[in-house]
Amino acid sequence: MKQLSILFFSLFTLITFAQTTSTSFSPPLSDATAGSVGMSQERLDKVDQMLAASVKDGDVPGIVALIARNGKIVYHKAFGMADNESGRVLKRDDIFRIASQTKAITATAVMMLWEEGKFRLDDPISNYIPEFKDAGVLDTYSEADGTYTTKPATTPITIRHLLTHTSGIGYGVIDGDQRFKKIYAEAGVTDLFTTQNISIAESVKKLAKLPLHHNPGDKFTYSEGLDVLGYFIEVVSGMPFDEFLRTRIFDPLGMDDTWFYLPKEKHSRLVSIQHPVDGKWKKFPVTFYDPDYPIKGKKQFFSGGAGLSSTVKDYATFLQMYLNNGELNGVRILSRKTIEAIMGLQFDDVWDSAGSHYGLAFRVVNQTGQNEGGQGSVGTFSWGGYFNTQYFADPEENMIGIIFKQTQRSSDDTRWKFSQLVWQSIDD
Repeated sequence: MKQLSILFFSLFTLITFAQTTSTSFSPPLSDATAGSVGMSQERLDKVDQMLAASVKDGDVPGIVALIARNGKIVYHKAFGMADNESGRVLKRDDIFRIASQTKAITATAVMMLWEEGKFRLDDPISNYIPEFKDAGVLDTYSEADGTYTTKPATTPITIRHLLTHTSGIGYGVIDGDQRFKKIYAEAGVTDLFTTQNISIAESVKKLAKLPLHHNPGDKFTYSEGLDVLGYFIEVVSGMPFDEFLRTRIFDPLGMDDTWFYLPKEKHSRLVSIQHPVDGKWKKFPVTFYDPDYPIKGKKQFFSGGAGLSSTVKDYATFLQMYLNNGELNGVRILSRKTIEAIMGLQFDDVWDSAGSHYGLAFRVVNQTGQNEGGQGSVGTFSWGGYFNTQYFADPEENMIGIIFKQTQRSSDDTRWKFSQLVWQSIDD
């Protein structure tokens, strides 16, 4: 009987968690010449010149960039330093904290479970995390003592609201509303990253008791909704969130350098977060977080909104899976129809520019955005991270562009310059 139980559990695990093979087969990313994919090497050299100048001029301490087209990497270079104080030179395979670029990976995991029929996108999150059942919107707030009152939300928070940042949940320490910064801090909600001994479940349950900015669905408010969904994934899948990502996304795609907390053998490849001090790049100090969180502390907080670290090659692999309509190396992660839903217009009143809309995980360029120039074709999707990492992927051109940096309290123009220089290098 015991052996039958073990056999049943093993079969259940394989059926439930193993990725499916695909009738399509797109090979892993590999190197190629620019000319072989319709790009000009002479024009790509302008990317070199711009990035080298940005480091030389002190705009950034270091940068790794990757450009791929048709599944072929035509540009993958590192410039500058991984850590200026120690003199450690930046390498192409160094590991960066990707912060909010984690959100697209979490959303992908959500949609994988959705494909399995585990829930509907417009289900109330309280069906799975009961603490959200009686959500209320902030009504009054006292600056004197931090007390507040709420009024009942007119509609429940749904999974779709959490994916699209329309739930009304805020973002604590980086929230634009000082009242919510104080409310979240007083409640002990953990934002973004931490070395402390707290789980995502504990933090989300605290968050569920706090007031909302507005009624769910009313507008876009950048939020910790993807952290909530990280815990939701644990509830629905029955697996720790980090384990789900490892077994269902990272291992099948060969993303061996993408982790919430880096294995010891990868610690030396973590790029330092740096900021300018008296004209020199210095390590960023401990503030509301410890910059060394991926290699220190309790390593228990799996932030679905901001917790992962990765390389440009790993993240390009993830994006190529999307450009391949959900498949890579013969493994099917998502269906083509699911990706159509992810990229579809979910909310368009987000940015000042009318050139894009928000889908279920990405900013997506529309016709106005294409016409504005420098943003790629209609359907190009993108996002960035708190420590100055950026990417875009253009389905029409089957092209990926990624630049990773690790800076705080500084600004530079490499993001828009990089995008423009990538598009001008097309030569077909």
